[in-house]
Amino acid sequence: MFSFETDRLYLRPFELSDGQTIKSLANNQDLARTTLHIPYPYPDGYAEQWIASCSEKMKKGSSYSLAIILKETLELVGCLTLNIALNHKRGELAYWIGKPYWDNGYATEASLKMIEFAFGKLDLNRVWACVMIRNHASIEVMKKAGLHYEGTLSQHVLKWGKYEDVSYYGLLKEQYLTSFYEDEVAEA
Repeated sequence: MFSFETDRLYLRPFELSDGQTIKSLANNQDLARTTLHIPYPYPDGYAEQWIASCSEKMKKGSSYSLAIILKETLELVGCLTLNIALNHKRGELAYWIGKPYWDNGYATEASLKMIEFAFGKLDLNRVWACVMIRNHASIEVMKKAGLHYEGTLSQHVLKWGKYEDVSYYGLLKEQYLTSFYEDEVAEA
């Protein structure tokens, strides 16, 4: 089975049985307000449909959506996704963490593992992510994961009747490898 492990987390494909937990976590106005694709209120059956689509995309290698699970309690706390554009050898990183689990570094820890997978196993050239500029916590996750600010598009998305500015962050494989090499040398 396709899965990863970090110090505090298991990252594994979603299962249909995760649907109710996803709905419970995602049905939060504060979470939905700063994400591009989470509806609020969260509709019945939506999580199960999404899980089924994730499984198909993973089989094709076009997207990898993983449940973020706490090792200590085996609780599902969020989602991590890498959407692949194979023709350009790049991946879009996306994530969300349920509000009860905010401010614990789980998104950063999971993102670092996904970036390692993107540049190692998938041999991508670039990983990028976008964020509404008012989502300061997500911007910090991107920075801590090594992504660099690339620019802001004004009024780029319409969320709940209001246009939102979106910033883009990215990391090239050569930047990742240079950073990884520098970290290895510093530890030696």
